[in-house]
Amino acid sequence: MAQLLFIVILVILVLDFGLERYLAYLNITESGKELPALLRDIYDPEKYAKQQDYFRTNSRFGMLTSSFSFIITLVMFAFGGFAWVDSLVQHYVQHPIFTPIIFFGIIFIVNDIISIPFDWYDTFVIEERFGFNKATPTVFILDKLKGYGMTIVLGGGLLYVVIWIYTLTPTYFWLLAWAVITAFSLFMTMFYSQIIVPLFNKQTPLGEGELRTEIEKFAAKTGFNLDNIFVIDGSKRSTKANAYFSGLGAKKRIVLYDTLMDKMTTDEIVAVLAHEVGHYKHKHTLINFLISMPTTLLLFLAFGLILQSDALAQALGGTVASFHLNALAFSILYSPFSLILDIGTNVLSRKFEYQADAFASSHGYAPQLESGLKKLTATSLGNLMPHPLYVFFHYSHPTLYQRMSKLMHNN
Repeated sequence: MAQLLFIVILVILVLDFGLERYLAYLNITESGKELPALLRDIYDPEKYAKQQDYFRTNSRFGMLTSSFSFIITLVMFAFGGFAWVDSLVQHYVQHPIFTPIIFFGIIFIVNDIISIPFDWYDTFVIEERFGFNKATPTVFILDKLKGYGMTIVLGGGLLYVVIWIYTLTPTYFWLLAWAVITAFSLFMTMFYSQIIVPLFNKQTPLGEGELRTEIEKFAAKTGFNLDNIFVIDGSKRSTKANAYFSGLGAKKRIVLYDTLMDKMTTDEIVAVLAHEVGHYKHKHTLINFLISMPTTLLLFLAFGLILQSDALAQALGGTVASFHLNALAFSILYSPFSLILDIGTNVLSRKFEYQADAFASSHGYAPQLESGLKKLTATSLGNLMPHPLYVFFHYSHPTLYQRMSKLMHNN
């Protein structure tokens, strides 16, 4: 049984890598096709050539990093690398809670150290070359250190509670662990902008002026109670622009990147805001959270059933069932189901984006949203011609062409 599971794990890893490489190939071949008339005014010939160069440079770099990661992962599974790490940890620590935590800690640290040269090259070579990077080496290093601290405190703390529950009651582990993860997810949904974002970025209330006046007028017209409008210093890392809505109920807030304010007109920013308000009006954040609850419950139910299986640990080179080896094997075996769920989530997310666009359009902001989306795409050198199959698997938003076509139809 263990040998069969080992083969299944390797097959899943290879098929997943093959699928991703095939989708990347399709995306590259599609990107060079002639643009539809609706998109031809976004780039002039010189900038379009730059966009194609940026896209292909990132595609080649993505191929390199994913291939390197795949080889390392395959070697670790094929030659019992994870079992070796397990034996190393258990040589020094034999504790039902701390052994798994140290095991996952070692895997995380080694993986992150390996990824640092790739992240550095991406930031300070590729992004720098195309004029996007604003981060300094100090910011890069501090981000890493803060990320480690957050992983230790939040990730390590949550993992401790989950394993502790398993040691108390393996029978009801799946239900109690699901309840803890759900409560934590709800907490983060509500307080992410207040707790996590300030660790990395400065958020300041939007000051008085034309933009705030227009935003407040729109909020009043649509019955949207908006007290929290913040500007985030995204320019400390990149010239790329963004805006997002976070939180639930009284904790909701709109966050605008300072780079967005530099690149767009007041009406275009209000149009982007109208899109974000559309998400709130349609209760998309709440719906996503409610949908995640039963899927996460099924995940923990399946996980709880296999945690005592010796065969899963043996498939990775271990001898008897252990929380960490079984969890690692389960994460691979579950990945095909996770892929299906991700596809469904992306399909729903794209539908939500259309609904949010339609909300902005219904309040007369279709032209401004369209021009704003064009600017966001142009300033980030976005790919205008992604392959439909790549979109189906990976895009949480419709393509720019799809959104513009829909906006024109709605208008």
